[in-house]
Amino acid sequence: MNFLHRLNRDAERWMLLVFYVMLVLTMSIEVLRREIFSYSSIWGEEIVRYSFMYLAWIGAAAAVKERAHIRIDVLMHYVGPRMKALLYIFGDLVMFGIAMIALYWSWETVQVSWKFGSVSHGLRVSMVWFFMAVPLGFAIMIVRLIQSLLRDVRSLRDGTPVYEGDKLFD
Repeated sequence: MNFLHRLNRDAERWMLLVFYVMLVLTMSIEVLRREIFSYSSIWGEEIVRYSFMYLAWIGAAAAVKERAHIRIDVLMHYVGPRMKALLYIFGDLVMFGIAMIALYWSWETVQVSWKFGSVSHGLRVSMVWFFMAVPLGFAIMIVRLIQSLLRDVRSLRDGTPVYEGDKLFD
């Protein structure tokens, strides 16, 4: 149970760390190669590009978990805790529907790539691995939205304040 708790708490953070380190190291090596040796590779640019794709989609899922996406919350300051919970539940349901549609269509892209066997130009690796960033991000997002919905319904039922995420500015 301890492993599952840590996985639930830190999964996105570890994945983001891996892709961020890969991006920074590859970019640094490529800049040094280009500036010192006047030589660069096409595979380095591809690794950076596809690492950034994974960073973006996994980061979006992490933002859902922390309720860190940009939102206009002026109305939230004027409503009570029950209405606030209902508004968050409504927002999560809308986002859940959009994420399900996006997961379906992004998975379609992965299947087409798998069917036709497309490969990247520099790395000569199947594009399926790179296109998987989008459905992976939406799948994690859906899991986090379900958790958020359950947390908000519990808050609504118990009458406790709903989780609003950490504030960037006051």
